Order: sequence, then C-alpha cells, then structure tokens
Amino acid sequence: MLTSTHPPQRWDIFCRVIDNFGDIGVAWRLARRLAHDFGLTVHLWVDDLVSFARIAPTLDPALQQQWLSGISIQHWPDSNFPVDVQPAEVVIEAFGCRLPSSFEQAMAAQTKAPVWINLEYLSAETWIEDCHGLPSPHPRLALNKYFFFPGFTPQSGGLLCESYLLEQRQQWQQDSAAQAAFWQRYALPARQSNELRISLFAYENQAVSSLLSSWAGSKRPISCLLPMGKVVADVEAVLGQTLVVGEPQQLGQLRIHLLPMVDQDSYDRLLWSCDLNFVRGEDSLVRAQWAARPLIWQIYPQDEGTHLIKLQAFLARYCANLSPATHVAIQQATLHWNQGTDMGEIWPALENHLASWQLHSQQWPQQLLQSGDLANRLLCFVDKIRQ
Repeated sequence: MLTSTHPPQRWDIFCRVIDNFGDIGVAWRLARRLAHDFGLTVHLWVDDLVSFARIAPTLDPALQQQWLSGISIQHWPDSNFPVDVQPAEVVIEAFGCRLPSSFEQAMAAQTKAPVWINLEYLSAETWIEDCHGLPSPHPRLALNKYFFFPGFTPQSGGLLCESYLLEQRQQWQQDSAAQAAFWQRYALPARQSNELRISLFAYENQAVSSLLSSWAGSKRPISCLLPMGKVVADVEAVLGQTLVVGEPQQLGQLRIHLLPMVDQDSYDRLLWSCDLNFVRGEDSLVRAQWAARPLIWQIYPQDEGTHLIKLQAFLARYCANLSPATHVAIQQATLHWNQGTDMGEIWPALENHLASWQLHSQQWPQQLLQSGDLANRLLCFVDKIRQ
C-alpha cells in the first residue's frame, strides 16, 4: 500500500448540505481523517450549519467561524464570499458543489496553483475506473480540476476508513459490557438469547408495511432500532401512532425503538452492535461495511431507475464470493426494498442466510482496504499531481 511521505499541510474542503446529512457526513469524516490521522490543517466550508450540527452536536450554527475537533469550520455564504480568503494547497470540491468564482480566481492567482479535486459520489460501476484521476481544464482560468471517484477496486479512489477503526470495532464487538452500556443508554433491555437486533435507516419506502409485518410474525423476537430519518413517518403509519424516543412499541414479535439523533461515532457503534443494518445513501453504506455485519442498502433514487443500475453494480461486487443461493437472497431482498415492493416472502428466505452472510461481512472490509483507504489514495494522488 502506497503512502504519502510529505503531504501538503493546508486543505480546504467545500460542501453543500444535500438531503440533510449525506454529503456533509462524508465531508466531515474526510476532514477528521485528514486532520486527526495525518496532522493536516483543514478548513471545512459548509453552507448549512444547522443541518451539520445535527451530526456534530457541539457545533454552534450561529458562529460564522469556529474550531471543532481541531478543524476550522467556516460558514459558506450564499453570496458575498469573502474576497480575502487565501486558498489552501489542496482544494476539495465535494460532489460538484461549484466553488465561488472569486475563490477560483484566487486559486488561479497563486504562484503555484492549488491541487483542485472534485470528490465524486461513490459508485461500483466499472466506467469510473476510466474517469478516475482525469483532469478537467477550467474554461477561463489556468486551472485543472481532477476527478476523484470513491469506489470498490484498486483502480478507484477507495472508501474512507480511519486507521484505528477496524481494530476499535473488533474490540467493541468483543466487549459485552460496553454493548450493554450502549443499549442501556437508549433504554433498551438486555438481549434475549435468540433475539435479532436490526437498525433501520432509510428513505421513504412503501415496503415498510410488509417488512414490519414479516418481522412481527417472526419465530423469534426482533428489535428494530429506528434512527431519526425519513422512514420514521412510514413506520408510524403502520403503527397508527406517533413514535416517541424512549417509548418502544410492540407489534407481535417486533419491538420498535425510536432513537434520538446521534453523532457519527454513536451511529458507528449502533451499526457495530446490530445483527443486520438497513442503510441509505453513501455515508451510512460505507460505515455499515466497516461494521462487519450484514447490510441492506437503499440507494438514493434517481429518475428513470438509473440508481438501480448502480445498485446492481454494487451487488455484483458485494456478493461475488457468496454461494449462489445467498447471492440471490441478498439481491432479491435489496431490489425489493429499493423498489418498494412486497417484502413478506423475501424476509424469511433472507433470514435463512444470515450465518453465511455474517461470515462474508467479517471478511469483506479487508478486501476493500488491500490498496489503502480513500484518504491514503487521495494523498498519493495529490503527491503525483504536485510532482
């Protein structure tokens, strides 16, 4: 695995908050990875500090500039961007958020132009390998912007993972006392011997009713841990009542617990502690893979079903080393969930494969990290550009 020996010390990351938490979740994790694990100075520009504060509770949305976890957080105004800002050595434009024109001009005015990276959305599609690292010349200024594609192969930008994370996760999963204290924090009782604990973080989904009904009729008790999110309204519609944090609701064998909004580290521990995780979008998908637990991904829906092509590309990679029967069960469950179709018969078939799926989930993270994580690959790419 290649590493950068002398990375640039100053980095700017620009992010616009979309869909509340997804884009800022990735940008915040990257900022922390660069600052904490590599000792770099990071300035994170964010347009919506109120939404940002929901995953970083110690952030003060009223402040235009503040330090949080050793990172400079700057409010990115919709207009009148400060003209005296000096660009850092590396500038990351998260997910094509378009930098302020005055800032682009400031980059071009530097004696040595910054390395300008467009951090793209995650994809398992093969075409990204041909586009990863390509330059895009600015139409008016003497600047190049380089495309950096997160992905699942050595020819892509990889996935973001802190240097200590897998060891910390393994220690957590072996520490029953720490997990018991975690559950107690959210007023959950101790696990029953044959109980399944499932986290459900999702967009709106018409398949919720059939999935909950299947869980309610299960042969063993199931606890559904429900983080704050868009799917909560669908669950409430099934129950016919409003959910309240700390007041679980019973539906047959199913017990539903609404969780309060938590920070990123607490969400990681939720994923580590469950037997199966339903996740949505990009950030929670990546974190669910490091959890070494079975997962069902709900990809962000796009017009004309384009997202389903991306989903199939992920499933092909994720399930490649599984038995044909387990592969089919996971694929069918994931597609039914993403298309909002009946999960009634899908769940019992899927449950039969949890043991082999769990073994695969434990091996999967090491496969993804053989060529380094996204931050390592990003630093090496920046070194190459600067040379």
